[in-house]
Amino acid sequence: MSPAEIEIRGAHLDEAELLTELALRSKAHWGYSAEFLAACRDELAVRPSAITADVVRVAARGEEVLGFYELSGVVPHGELAALFVERDQIGTGVGGRLLDHALDAASRRGFGSLVVDADPGAEAFYLRHGARRIGDSLSGSIPGRLLPRLLFEIGR
Repeated sequence: MSPAEIEIRGAHLDEAELLTELALRSKAHWGYSAEFLAACRDELAVRPSAITADVVRVAARGEEVLGFYELSGVVPHGELAALFVERDQIGTGVGGRLLDHALDAASRRGFGSLVVDADPGAEAFYLRHGARRIGDSLSGSIPGRLLPRLLFEIGR
């Protein structure tokens, strides 16, 4: 697939559930159990309010949704609240394309930095793209579970 075939666009309001299911399929890539994924469902859910706030972007090829990201935060400190790609798209460049778009969008919105609480399996992806580890965060879904907290400095 050539990069020109992928469009990054705003999410549509009727895609909230589709994006939630995509996030769960993507997370399953790391070998998590059905029980683990069920515990994460609420935290990974894409809220219609985020879509109407225009902070969710989708990577699509025609009508096919390949992945998405969500930004949050208050300038100057942003958060990459989500970045997920379909399991069969992991390793194809879609995630990197979404991340580059997210970093550019964050810069345009005036963020000086973005933090991400990454899945441990995805930490290497973010580090390859310029993040640095700044500590750990507690999972919002699994009591006692620590997630790598990573930082992107925008415009440096």
